[in-house]
Amino acid sequence: MKKTLLLLLAPALMLGIHTEARAAVKAESFSLSPYVGGFTFIGKEHLETMPVYGLRAGYNFTKSLGLEAVFDYGSTEGKKNSGIGDGVDVYNYHLDALYHFMPDSQFVPYVAAGFGGQSRNYPGPAHTDRTSFNYGLGAKYFLSDAMALRGDVRHLVLRDDGEAFHNLEYTVGMDFIFGGVKEAPAPVAAPAPAPAPAPVVVPPPPAAPTDRLSISPASVTKGETATLSWNSENATKCVIEPGIGPVPVSGTMTVTPDSTASYTLVCDGAGGTAKSLAKVDVVAPPPAPVPAPVVVPPPVVPAPEPAKLCKPTVINIHFDTNKADIKPQYHDELKALADFLKEFPNAKGTIEGHTDNVGDKAANMKLSQRRADSVRNYLIKNFDIAPDRVKAVGYGPTKPVASNKSAAGKQQNRRIESNFRCE
Repeated sequence: MKKTLLLLLAPALMLGIHTEARAAVKAESFSLSPYVGGFTFIGKEHLETMPVYGLRAGYNFTKSLGLEAVFDYGSTEGKKNSGIGDGVDVYNYHLDALYHFMPDSQFVPYVAAGFGGQSRNYPGPAHTDRTSFNYGLGAKYFLSDAMALRGDVRHLVLRDDGEAFHNLEYTVGMDFIFGGVKEAPAPVAAPAPAPAPAPVVVPPPPAAPTDRLSISPASVTKGETATLSWNSENATKCVIEPGIGPVPVSGTMTVTPDSTASYTLVCDGAGGTAKSLAKVDVVAPPPAPVPAPVVVPPPVVPAPEPAKLCKPTVINIHFDTNKADIKPQYHDELKALADFLKEFPNAKGTIEGHTDNVGDKAANMKLSQRRADSVRNYLIKNFDIAPDRVKAVGYGPTKPVASNKSAAGKQQNRRIESNFRCE
């Protein structure tokens, strides 16, 4: 392993001698990171410490926050008197989030955490797959903006059928960085502009009048009024036609036109004359409404009440983790199901157990069967339900009713259903 480590680090050390080192954690950059190290199995694993070889592929969303996909491999053997034997192949794979501290410095520490799994091939046909959570810390030392030395220590927590196992991984390697947002060059100060010559002030000519005429509403029923509003600047006199005559340079008034009309505001001043137009539409009053016919609604016939529980129904029962015991607070729920079976003595069906997809599928299948059996046995024992009327089937995670990607969806999938035929 020492020879592999020297081969991995030698190009970086040579480049570090001839290249000015500077910080290189850049937003929107990619990285490839080969590494070597050691892997220790803690406690009840009964496996020897092994060398490990791996590769990370990452992307930095910002200088501080990044994401990495990780894969590594190692081969070990069982400890003396463990009965495991030689040639145990171990594969680790996980997706990790990294947070960099001091991303603009040459030495950049970071913390990391992620989820994934571990696969092992034992001598013979034996094979295991376990989910894993890992967390740890590390540091990068930049030799250039595209290369950095890297060390990393991780604690891996594996889960298998409700039991936890602990591993420790410690590695060194190289980061090779591609792309990323480049720092903007420092702005160059522009030369001061030459002073502009003082402007020659020419007295402005008299301003021309400006005016605005509006009418609201733009459409009225014959006999209703509308409001004219106007305002003029730089004017000395104004007039509104037709039929109104001279008016102040600004103001409002109401009009009651007999038909559609257009009004014109004309204002004069030292700078000239300005005109504005406004139009109002006059419409005839609407005809009197015709009374609507009286419609007698048909009598409402109530729909027949559906038979109770004669379709797949979720039973409101929850169990402790990895348990199948029925708690006292759910006895009333099961009594309601028993009352239904007594009301329909020919009804037959199935108690179905379901789980989410967390954990080993085989273990979830067994757990869902135990829980379905527990409900069936409770009905038979406590309410004298004939055993041939009720079957119990465990489906595990194979029939989800919601997405397992959210906590709410997983909770819906962990359920007990009754499915009976009413005859």
